[in-house]
Amino acid sequence: MNKQQFPRLRPMQVVGRMRGGLRSGMMGTVLLAMAAGVSAHQADIEVRLPTGPAEQTLWGVVAEDSQVDREVLIRMDDQMRFHPGHLQVEKGETLRLLIRNEGKIMHELVLGTAQELAEHAQMMELFPGMEHDEPWMVHVPPGQQQSLVWTFNRAGRFEFGCLLPGHYQAGMRGQVQVRPASHH
Repeated sequence: MNKQQFPRLRPMQVVGRMRGGLRSGMMGTVLLAMAAGVSAHQADIEVRLPTGPAEQTLWGVVAEDSQVDREVLIRMDDQMRFHPGHLQVEKGETLRLLIRNEGKIMHELVLGTAQELAEHAQMMELFPGMEHDEPWMVHVPPGQQQSLVWTFNRAGRFEFGCLLPGHYQAGMRGQVQVRPASHH
């Protein structure tokens, strides 16, 4: 994916491909910000999506603190690595991921499928100022920690990665293996 692949796309189409579809109420705001050349990293713009039921993804659904089955600490560093780089989860299990940035630069953790993360990482290379904020991602400033509570309710192999420009390409990614639920 490169800039030449998007010459005929209007901003709405590019944004739709970046996010897998947007809620219609945001479209005007997104197009206005893109037309003005405004980056949410550089401007004081905040877009809030309406709250509603949690969105089911291929890799699970956001959960509440009261649903947590266990906590897992994931450390990130400036060598572009996650520690641990592989998680084993049972289908239906809810984790509180404690994501600690032990580096000196900003990092993030984004959950998804291998294909979606690779596509999003390429898009971030093309549009480095692109702001993204979804329930399956956290941005962690240097020396800080954030948490993400997630229910892995679908079996399969999924990934997590830092999609900031160059980080994913440098190997900043990991895997989540969600096994079918065991029946005792």
